Amino acid sequence: MTEQRGNEAGGAGEAMAYAFARILNEGDVGLLDGLLAEGYANHNRYVEDGSETNKRFWSYWLSAFPDTAVTVEDAFASEAGDRVAGRFTYPATHTGEFMGAAPTGRRVEMSSIDIWRVEGGRFVEHWDELNGLEFFGQLGLVPTNREGGDPV
Repeated sequence: MTEQRGNEAGGAGEAMAYAFARILNEGDVGLLDGLLAEGYANHNRYVEDGSETNKRFWSYWLSAFPDTAVTVEDAFASEAGDRVAGRFTYPATHTGEFMGAAPTGRRVEMSSIDIWRVEGGRFVEHWDELNGLEFFGQLGLVPTNREGGDPV
């Protein structure tokens, strides 16, 4: 179940942000077909353009972090309905290989702020900001101060 902190009843745009989280929480990336346009443009350094590429990434994510429980912290839509923004947290346990990191069994938490452009009731373009350094530190891929090293 998608935990919500905002108002899921806020409108069609906000509902799309909740649908994104619900799809990941249910682990059925095939449902992204109803949310992403075929020519989906993804401005993210880790995931290339295209709805199929996006589905492959989330399948890969869920194989590495199968207990992912996405929380929608906030969701907003522009008055015109052509932009949707959401703030999400993704707590999970690292039980599968991910981006070169062998499974660690560690609890991790990714967070993101996402903005989508909407056309015809589907996401057509996406931008995000991630807590990447913190997240990769939790996986042990970059040094962190918590590991007793120098502050980064």
